[in-house]
Amino acid sequence: MTSSVSTRSHRASLLLMLGSTACFITNVLIIRALAGVENVSLWVVTSARFAVGLVIVCTVYRREFQPSHLFTNRKLIERGVLGGLGTLVFYYTVTKLGPGRATFINNTYVIWGGLLAVWMLREYLRPALITGAVATLVGLALLTNPFASGSHTGFHDLLALLNAVGAAWIIVTIRQLHAREHSSTIFAAQCVYGLLICVGPAATDLSTLTPTSCVLLVITGTAASVGQLFMTHAFRDLSVAEGSLLQMLVPLGIALGGVVFFSEHFTAFELLGGALILAGTAASSYQPTRKLR
Repeated sequence: MTSSVSTRSHRASLLLMLGSTACFITNVLIIRALAGVENVSLWVVTSARFAVGLVIVCTVYRREFQPSHLFTNRKLIERGVLGGLGTLVFYYTVTKLGPGRATFINNTYVIWGGLLAVWMLREYLRPALITGAVATLVGLALLTNPFASGSHTGFHDLLALLNAVGAAWIIVTIRQLHAREHSSTIFAAQCVYGLLICVGPAATDLSTLTPTSCVLLVITGTAASVGQLFMTHAFRDLSVAEGSLLQMLVPLGIALGGVVFFSEHFTAFELLGGALILAGTAASSYQPTRKLR
């Protein structure tokens, strides 16, 4: 009976993680459209994401949410500060390195997360997860072509790499926090501390907002917040390596969205990269069947 319940819980978490990737893909595609039709700064976009997330938590999780813990639990503070800074650093490295290179380096958190989980959480890194991680990173490299410019490694590459390690640390922290905190409180930590970091610079750009941009900001903030809540909840049952690998579907979905909505085209190498990402994420979910004796 316990094994059956555990299996159902694991499958439900897999579905939540897949739902999370769909929300994150929607968020990025709307931000891209927003940048094309409205002149909205990244400070405002990021602040809107955190603000909408906090409204959702306070509305939907009024009983579960424990706001006082955000300022007394050291791990929640750690999750909030690193999460807020990580979001900004990712956007910053995209502007400095280009989307391909920045996305590839930031997404190496899949490797760092798995290694940190082995060390800190004593999680078992199955061969299927290792194979899936290698396949998805190779696929991401083919999909994003991160080093096409031939530029040398520099400060911004190092910053993106540090951000990837920080993202891995956050996921391990989320797994640790689930022992005592509800998913809503864990997510709210990022919203609160992210707002404290971003709201000052964002305030100077509010006068440029239009009704259209405000509506789009609410939509994209809702998509990102639901995705973050789904992801946070899913990590109760999924290992760091398995959950992180499923998140690698996000850059693939963004690329497909570019084809559908922005008339972009895939090259043969990019198609191969997408196939490897799909194969890698599928491999991560492989569980060998134990034979009964």
